[in-house]
Amino acid sequence: MKFGFLIDHRKCIGCHSHSVACKEEHQVPLGVYRTWVKYVEKGEYPNTRRHFGVLRCNHCDDAPCVEICPTRALYRRKDGIVDFDSERCIGCKSCMQACPYDALYIDPRTNTAAKCNYCAHRVEVGLEPACVIVCPEQAIIAGDLDDPASRINHLVATQKVSMRKPEKGTKPKLFYVGVDEDLLRPTMVEPAASHLWAEKNPGDDLYAPAGSQGNGRAAAGSPREVYDVSHPRPWGRKVASYLWTKSIAAGVLLVAAILFELGYQGEKTLLMLAGPILSLFFLAVTTLLLIVDLKRPERFYYLFTKPNPTSWLVWGGYILALHGVLGGLWLLSAFFKGSVPGILIWPAAVLAAGSACYSAFLFAQAKGRDLWQSPLLLWHLLIQALMAGSATLILAGVILGSPPALLDRLESFLAFSLVLSLGMILGELYLTHVSEDLRRATDLLKDGALSGRFWSLVVGVGLLAPLVLLAWAGDSSLISGAASVFALAGLWFFEDLWVRAGQAVPLS
Repeated sequence: MKFGFLIDHRKCIGCHSHSVACKEEHQVPLGVYRTWVKYVEKGEYPNTRRHFGVLRCNHCDDAPCVEICPTRALYRRKDGIVDFDSERCIGCKSCMQACPYDALYIDPRTNTAAKCNYCAHRVEVGLEPACVIVCPEQAIIAGDLDDPASRINHLVATQKVSMRKPEKGTKPKLFYVGVDEDLLRPTMVEPAASHLWAEKNPGDDLYAPAGSQGNGRAAAGSPREVYDVSHPRPWGRKVASYLWTKSIAAGVLLVAAILFELGYQGEKTLLMLAGPILSLFFLAVTTLLLIVDLKRPERFYYLFTKPNPTSWLVWGGYILALHGVLGGLWLLSAFFKGSVPGILIWPAAVLAAGSACYSAFLFAQAKGRDLWQSPLLLWHLLIQALMAGSATLILAGVILGSPPALLDRLESFLAFSLVLSLGMILGELYLTHVSEDLRRATDLLKDGALSGRFWSLVVGVGLLAPLVLLAWAGDSSLISGAASVFALAGLWFFEDLWVRAGQAVPLS
């Protein structure tokens, strides 16, 4: 048994009755939707036409929201319905990033994720979903795709059907007949400055090509969006700050371990004490940011008591916890014994590298965001950790009066990581892009709405300025300290813009 939907747009009149029925059936609050209608208009007056698109959860056979959910609040039933349990949800919003179809939202009453659940409570007693029975044109067909006698099976087999983003590999079970393809590809539609009955958030159209953000400069008669529902960006500056503090926490311990291997075991103050103290402090801040960003922060411990082993949020929690344990043992050993045994240093370094890099696997599970799918991301996170760790230790070394030889070595680490980071960023922006969504996201940084901050604050302040200062620093600890401050500031701006650009391209 495998339940699915088929929307016959040859019959759809855009009446919104299914949206109203869904809201009534599930008591969906104002401002959020489990199913909705999108309007696109084409042509020039008087030869214009309005097309309707009914959008909702696709009940994917390989649902990315189920894979990424850390507490199994989202799950796929034996009948193919993807359902949710609000009692297990911690409100991390990762499912909203994983879904390529914008099907999930945060319920403002419960602060937990919700979506279309195929009216599972009705299906279990032999009734059809509320949207199906209310549609006046019978344009919404629900049924068992595995049943050869079902109407939906017959239509899928005999009609030309379309799906949204099949290239994502999610195996969606929402099929369209007679739909205008521009409704299924949001970046192919010219955004409008406002909708039919409402203004829009100006930030909604950052993805649009320069000069065409809702100001009517597209080719006459081209497809244009005239009605849609709002989908706010789930992650903001707390997530960007988490990436930044995590880079520092991981990088400090990792760089300290490398310096031990290079023969700096005698530097007790900076490497044995200040290093683990800084690492543990920024690790604590990282953990706090993660908890505060949850919509249900009081449930954070569900990550360990109700874990989903396929979610990298869970594995990241384990890695951060072990990082804290080994960092604490490092500090205790240095404080009470005056040395750190080699058997502790390298496991701590491996855990620190894991803390830096696990986010690459987490963001890879966010299948809705093409910018975050880069195969270079893991290595870039590792380089960022080396950069952040070197810069932080330079600042600590300047304050603590560390030997010039040690500061020189840290400066060489910082310069090396800055060059590598610059190369990786430019490669990400200018190498051939595999999708239109990825091209739009990178264009935002190259020459779009975010480009001014990117080139000035990330490349200028955060990468080029530190390299110039390090080249001129000589024996001046103040100049090397300034270079470190610029590098850390640039890293934060990069994380902020990278998170913004990844979410700027619309999914629906």
